[in-house]
Amino acid sequence: MTVDPAGPGAERRRAGRWTAGAVLGAVTGLAPHLLHHAGILAGTALLAGLTGTVLFAVLGLAMMIPMALRLRRRFGTWRAPGIAILLFAAVFAGSTLVIGPALRGGTGNGTPEPRPSHSVPAGEHNQHHG
Repeated sequence: MTVDPAGPGAERRRAGRWTAGAVLGAVTGLAPHLLHHAGILAGTALLAGLTGTVLFAVLGLAMMIPMALRLRRRFGTWRAPGIAILLFAAVFAGSTLVIGPALRGGTGNGTPEPRPSHSVPAGEHNQHHG
């Protein structure tokens, strides 16, 4: 008979942590779209421009703390967590500066592309949620 060195129930605890991490990751991934529905002022105030970028950068770094601490314990140095944080910053910057403007239809030179002068009727907003 072999004894699990992590103690009884270690597999269940690990599975629970993975599940909690997956749920937390899904919620933070959906947060921008869900906040878009918080209301015209609340959603705009939280997500527009620099405020939204800083908000999600801070949330992303906060979500990395447990992983960074595990990397520190595993490797015995701050080098591995530092590399992970640099990779996060690079991916976040690429998403913010390249992918986001491409999805919004920006020109890339800081000037917005012309938009139609009419507003979208309220009933048509829900079409992209089909």
